[in-house]
Amino acid sequence: MFKKNFISIIIPYHKKKNFFKETIESINNQSYKNFEVIVIYDDTDKSELDYVKKIIRNFKFKKKLIINNKIIGAGLSRNKGIKVSKGEYIAFCDADDLWNKDKLKIQLSFMKKNNILFSHSNYLIIDYTSKTIGNLKVPKNISYNQLIKSCDIGLSTVMISRFLIRKNLFSDLKTKEDYLLWIKLIRHLKNFKSINKDLVYWRLLKNSLSSSNIQKLEDAFELYKNHLNFSFLFSIFCVLRLSLNALVKKTNIYFKI
Repeated sequence: MFKKNFISIIIPYHKKKNFFKETIESINNQSYKNFEVIVIYDDTDKSELDYVKKIIRNFKFKKKLIINNKIIGAGLSRNKGIKVSKGEYIAFCDADDLWNKDKLKIQLSFMKKNNILFSHSNYLIIDYTSKTIGNLKVPKNISYNQLIKSCDIGLSTVMISRFLIRKNLFSDLKTKEDYLLWIKLIRHLKNFKSINKDLVYWRLLKNSLSSSNIQKLEDAFELYKNHLNFSFLFSIFCVLRLSLNALVKKTNIYFKI
């Protein structure tokens, strides 16, 4: 049974000790307090588990900790969190990103006012030291045709109705699992409305899994070819187009604040 106006915040955790406390503090500092935090510890190495327990124990918000027996990846870990969630709305946050203190309040109000099931926002890009190094402004509305060309939706900016997400979970892709889900959802919703405010600080780390170019290319091809059932040649074209658009964003946006 879900709780009305209650928000479940899903956070997969894998070797983010240097940033996790700051992430949790940004959530604890939310002006909107009607939420729970669900952390999924996704690592066979349990050396950071006590640290994670200590951090979340220090805060008074409602919380759950799920410990995976094996590494299953961020997408499948989020699915576990979604299945035990109690919120009318689900919000996602990576374990190294930060939130504006009014994120939940602004986003919940926006979704109710516009009667929508999915929302996201602009975001700032920060480095290892939490210094702002860039930003990304998203279109007011993103269509399916726009989305398959370029993913401008930051996972940690997303809030979604539980009725929508529980029927459409993440895949087991290593790096494009969120992108694939947004594409599937937009087919039902026609477009995604964005909030023209910087509600999230997304951390750009050179050693993160998503920074592996080969992995990203492999996952992008699998996304287009096997999940969206595009032809082989069109899938290759889509991968190249997606990569080019990502490079343009990195050049023209990330480092030109």
